[in-house]
Amino acid sequence: MSWNLSQLFIICPLIFIGGVIDAIGGGGGLITLPAFLIAGFPVHVSIGTNKVSSAMGTSIAFYKFMRDGYMPFKLSLCGIIFALIGSSLGARTALLISDYAFKILMLAILPITAFYVFRSQNLLREERNSQDYINTKTYIICILVALFMGFYDGFYGPGAGTFMLLLLAGAAKLSVQKANGVTKAINFATNIAAITVYFMNGKVILPLGVTAGIFSIAGNYIGARFFERGGAKAVRPVILIVLSIFFVRVIYDLVM
Repeated sequence: MSWNLSQLFIICPLIFIGGVIDAIGGGGGLITLPAFLIAGFPVHVSIGTNKVSSAMGTSIAFYKFMRDGYMPFKLSLCGIIFALIGSSLGARTALLISDYAFKILMLAILPITAFYVFRSQNLLREERNSQDYINTKTYIICILVALFMGFYDGFYGPGAGTFMLLLLAGAAKLSVQKANGVTKAINFATNIAAITVYFMNGKVILPLGVTAGIFSIAGNYIGARFFERGGAKAVRPVILIVLSIFFVRVIYDLVM
């Protein structure tokens, strides 16, 4: 499929902004995927190409969180394995099934999630020794999160990082830093698995994805640095904004 310079001017600034948001609190796909749709690309091509740019950007955040010690190796590896399974299944399903029913479900889930974020104290918990929380229950929760959110990320994607961060911080009781680190590991794996499936089915415009990916890398780098300086306090407002955008986007998709 061909693309032109005007489409690039629409996509790249939005990809950069999405990269910043994704590195801070996840959910950058709420901006990056609509960027491709606004530029006029079909849904499946938009999802597949967006995965390329997202994977490039996430790789930077992945490296920085790992370097800074926010990515427990065994827990992250466990998440990656099950995320690869879930994401590949989700991507294959997306090529066959409409996501209309899921969007209806999101209209009920998103307000509940936003209320949880607003009231929860877990997302404000600063870094501490999280080793006490990494036990069998933590691994089970991580596996379930990686599998089911991996499926969603491969199927559609936007908001997956936000939901993973919420579940790992809230249900698995990880500090927001380590929850974000594990989320980045899982998110990187889901992107790779989904790219493979979409590419094999001719739904990826590779040159466009790589070009947009450069802007995603820049956004993720700046976002990761901001997260380091702003700490956990920056996560809650960003997630609330992202969930609000997602809610409006779902309503718009259903109405239009």
